[in-house]
Amino acid sequence: MWPIADTVVSRELIDCMKVALSRKNIWDKTPTWLKSTVGRSCSLVPPAWFLGRKFRDNCRFVAQAQWWPADRARQYQLARLRDILRLAYEKTAFYRRAFNAVGFRPGDLKSLADMRRLPTIDKQVVNDHLAEMCTRCVSGGDVDTGSTGGTSGAPLRFYLDAHRSFVEYAYLTSGWTRVGYRLGMPMAVLRGRRVGIDRNGLRHEYDPILRHHFYSSFHMTAEHMTSYVEHMRTIGGCVLHAYPSSAHALARHLLATATPAPRNVRAVLLQSENVYSDQIEDIETAFRARVFSSYGHSEKLVLADQCEDTRDYHVWPTYGYCELLDEEGNCVTVPGQRGEIVGTGFINTIVPFIRYRTGDWATYGGAACAACGREHAVLTEIRGRWPQGELLAADGSIITTTALNVHDDTFRKVQDYQFQQSVPGKATLWIVPSAPIDAQERRRIVAHLNKRLQGQVVFDIELRTELIKTSRGKQPRVVRTCRGLAETWAGGRTKAACEGRMDS
Repeated sequence: MWPIADTVVSRELIDCMKVALSRKNIWDKTPTWLKSTVGRSCSLVPPAWFLGRKFRDNCRFVAQAQWWPADRARQYQLARLRDILRLAYEKTAFYRRAFNAVGFRPGDLKSLADMRRLPTIDKQVVNDHLAEMCTRCVSGGDVDTGSTGGTSGAPLRFYLDAHRSFVEYAYLTSGWTRVGYRLGMPMAVLRGRRVGIDRNGLRHEYDPILRHHFYSSFHMTAEHMTSYVEHMRTIGGCVLHAYPSSAHALARHLLATATPAPRNVRAVLLQSENVYSDQIEDIETAFRARVFSSYGHSEKLVLADQCEDTRDYHVWPTYGYCELLDEEGNCVTVPGQRGEIVGTGFINTIVPFIRYRTGDWATYGGAACAACGREHAVLTEIRGRWPQGELLAADGSIITTTALNVHDDTFRKVQDYQFQQSVPGKATLWIVPSAPIDAQERRRIVAHLNKRLQGQVVFDIELRTELIKTSRGKQPRVVRTCRGLAETWAGGRTKAACEGRMDS
């Protein structure tokens, strides 16, 4: 690990974290009625033109780079790593001190193997040293705030280049084209967005620029899911972009009610949670469409998309530098071995993440794919740090814990937590505290959760010294002792399918 200094992130630094004045953020905050007005006048303009020249340039670059031979990709990575290491060394006190401590200079990077001379960092290091890791002043309008969801206590907060959204979206859309997506194609979205009721009584919002139809993953009753499916039938040839658990709930509803899926759904794009074989089977059976999964995380270090010919993941070599480290910290190079995903990102120059341990694990599948011919690192069996599970609302709605993924200070005094549910609509939040939690703090946590769920589940809190783990040492996010959810899904799910997470 990096040497730990006394400097910590100040309260003022945390408080001033902000949203950049970027085109994306401004559009996201635009009222729905105004979006509709703009959409009527711009419906014939291709979305790529609204997203800007940087997006279009990156799309062309990504489309070409995915077919580069391995040697060219390695040379590109080496050049980008030198840039990132030089920036970090010259502009940040933290990395300058850390590099000096191991006798390393950016110019010493002669090959990718030289990266192993540098120690790794993790979430705690970034939390402790954020103020010293910034390469420049963060008060400008081109600096954005990023965070993870706080899966083990307080969320990790950091800064990002505001323009990184266009870069990342170029990669995502390029990956989705492997299963038939084209920019401008309608997209049905079930990904934790708070969606209000439209004038037709449907929990639905429409983005006329990207042509995205958002539905509420917080309201997954049989009635709501039926209305979502019926609306999807009307939007033309489209893809479904969803949390795996949300798509699975919708698929199980279709199968249980013998409702034909919309035949206009060309593919189902999954992100932000682990994907399990039973989910894939149910979703593809219900929708008769390919399930396509992507791996990524809020820190923007490693991005991998599934192959169009297999279920394996191809790591984008131009997005960041990916390493797999075993439990002893050695690089995994033998196919079939597992390792922790460690990343060095290329697209964030505000807070460089250099050899960051993500907490996610994967199996190494080789240096190239025989099926498609891409000479990228291949990963299989990716398992993340967010244990998947669901809560059952009083009205029968299925609420995924990914939808509860809070990016604020709700769990600021919490080391870890777990939900226990024995009655639909009620749940106990088991908390392992990292600081004293009094009655006022309990009320504050409950108020935050109730606000997010709008009263669908009523919480109480119980303090604990440890949480429940499975026989394999995994820690499910939800410990359920009621049968309501299994009955809602006409038979329920396997225990293994409720464990694991991938960030987005």
